[in-house]
Amino acid sequence: MANSNSSEQPAWQRNPVFEFFASLKLAVVLLAVIIIAAIAGTIYESSFDAKVARAYVYGAPWFNIWLVLLGANLACSALSRWPWRKHHLAFLITHLGIITLLIGSLIGRIWGIEGTITLFKGEAPTNRLLVDQRQLRVHDVDGIVKGYPAEFLHHPPSPPHPRDLGRLASGARLQIVDYAPAIEAKLNPTPVSKGGASALAEATAGRPALHFTVATAMMNQHLDGWLLADDPQHGNFSMGLANIELKRGTATSVAAGVPPAQPTRLPPQPEEVELEESIFAFSKAPDEPIGHVRKGGSTGAKVRLVAPVNGNKGYVVVSSGEKETIFDVAENLGRDVPIENTPFTLRIENYWPDFRIENGKPSSLSDQPNNPAVLVTIRGKGVPVSEVETNPHGRGKELNATGGPPAMPAPGVETPNRLTLFIADDGAITYELASRKNGKSKGKVALNEPLPTGWADWQLVVDKTMPSAQPHMDFKPVKSEQASASSSGSADLPDGVRVRVQQNGETFEQWVPAGWQVTVPTSPNQTMIAYGWKTVSLPIGLELLNFEVKRNEGSDSPAGFKSTLNVVTADGQTATGTCWMNHPFSFPGSWWHTWTGLTYKISQASWNPENLNQSSVQILRDPGWLLKWIGSLLVVIGVFMMFYLQPYRKQTEGEPITLNAPKEKDQIIAGEAVAEITR
Repeated sequence: MANSNSSEQPAWQRNPVFEFFASLKLAVVLLAVIIIAAIAGTIYESSFDAKVARAYVYGAPWFNIWLVLLGANLACSALSRWPWRKHHLAFLITHLGIITLLIGSLIGRIWGIEGTITLFKGEAPTNRLLVDQRQLRVHDVDGIVKGYPAEFLHHPPSPPHPRDLGRLASGARLQIVDYAPAIEAKLNPTPVSKGGASALAEATAGRPALHFTVATAMMNQHLDGWLLADDPQHGNFSMGLANIELKRGTATSVAAGVPPAQPTRLPPQPEEVELEESIFAFSKAPDEPIGHVRKGGSTGAKVRLVAPVNGNKGYVVVSSGEKETIFDVAENLGRDVPIENTPFTLRIENYWPDFRIENGKPSSLSDQPNNPAVLVTIRGKGVPVSEVETNPHGRGKELNATGGPPAMPAPGVETPNRLTLFIADDGAITYELASRKNGKSKGKVALNEPLPTGWADWQLVVDKTMPSAQPHMDFKPVKSEQASASSSGSADLPDGVRVRVQQNGETFEQWVPAGWQVTVPTSPNQTMIAYGWKTVSLPIGLELLNFEVKRNEGSDSPAGFKSTLNVVTADGQTATGTCWMNHPFSFPGSWWHTWTGLTYKISQASWNPENLNQSSVQILRDPGWLLKWIGSLLVVIGVFMMFYLQPYRKQTEGEPITLNAPKEKDQIIAGEAVAEITR
């Protein structure tokens, strides 16, 4: 507490700077801003995720400075009571607790580690920790891998305001000139020259390649791409309902006389199940509906759209076995109506008079019935009907009895619509085509001549070929409206940065998506640049010995999963431990390592249901945790003493209260706010 006579105070207590940092007004402002920031951080975390809250609030430089100012205010407030007396004890303990809490938080922020490691059973121990922060990694010409922070949730770089990263060992200047939340990668192969030094490259890396376009006027879609023959990554092009593949050689003969397949049902079910199926039907392609099973299985119903006449919206015809039911589109749009003599109901979800696909979404080009289409949903209890084999002759009457429209194939299941292109050594192109509607066929493909596929009105054109090529990827940002409208969404596309390297008067610019590495032609050697998660090398390595999944009794749903790990150190120490959900283990496990925070807490983070030899674990190391606990305990003790122990609740009798003395109780609330922020 300050002396009653200001002239008796030490000179350092009367210093204007000290009085400013010890003032109650500063404490109120600091606490008010921290409370508002905590509210904003909570809203950001609930609306987005913890990374956004950390970027804008908890991990922002201004927030760290604010906490340092609060610590300085608390320390000066405590020193302003000098010389301390008995009734100051609760006040001092509380302030000491908050300061200790802030110091522990600062230590954890600077020297703490948190990230994940994905492990595979049978692989050697790894120590590469992935941290939830973006980083640009440069493998420089001097052999050193350099990392640059590249978090651009706010204030991303732009061409007028690039992020300058300085000079590399080669003397080149490196800059980040742009950022995109979604980057699309597209194959653009480069030819492999023949002869000389490139002969070996041609023999080992060169593959025949061709460029194609496939388009449909009915859906207003136009797709194109390159294919590399027999390439596991770039030899296939999937359209969902159809697949295009390129191989070396010549098309073989197609077996003739394949009998049409008959509708079959799944093995008998113990009871009927709930079925739900959505079907697109087109009046201009009555034999090409597209079905998508939403629940249980296919209903087996065949849906056709009869073209509108005299200004109406047409009719939906539902065939189930030998019986047909007709529904007026205009009268039943948006209604659930029963299908006669079946346990199912039909709902016409939407109608498009002039159907097109725009930015990945169905839409209508006009109000005129130029290309009518409907989306219907059929629901009810029944026995699911299996998908049948292709009718090789494509006769419409038999096709109506095939047990429903073609459905999107399940993951890992081959689509019935396939086109295999073959390219011979002399450049001749042949094909083998499988169509659900027209069966199988084969023939030759001429450059720039359309090939009808039998998949609605899709036609394919081959316009370019390369006798020998090697893969090369072009990257470009995807506009936000295109990403949001795409069927897979922008979540499947990585973000990326555009880097600029300037050396000897030449400038090289390249987009670098997350998870990719590009090569920059610098001199005297090339420079490799990668963008992705920040990696940290740990002094310990982890090896996955076993991964177990417990199932709920009577089902395949997981009840829990557990990883058995082997931990190794550089000096040869090893330890084995297990972790499962909410049950981590620590290494080193000695008590003094644990109490000082010099231990790694290993927790089960996630798993891959498709690969039970894979496990992801979280690694946490917080050297400031003990100070946080001690600080929290001191705050609780100080508040208890101040409010419940009489000797520490009031000032000594006869000693007046000075106006410039900070009020103890008014600053106690800092404990609660800071404890929540720095926990």
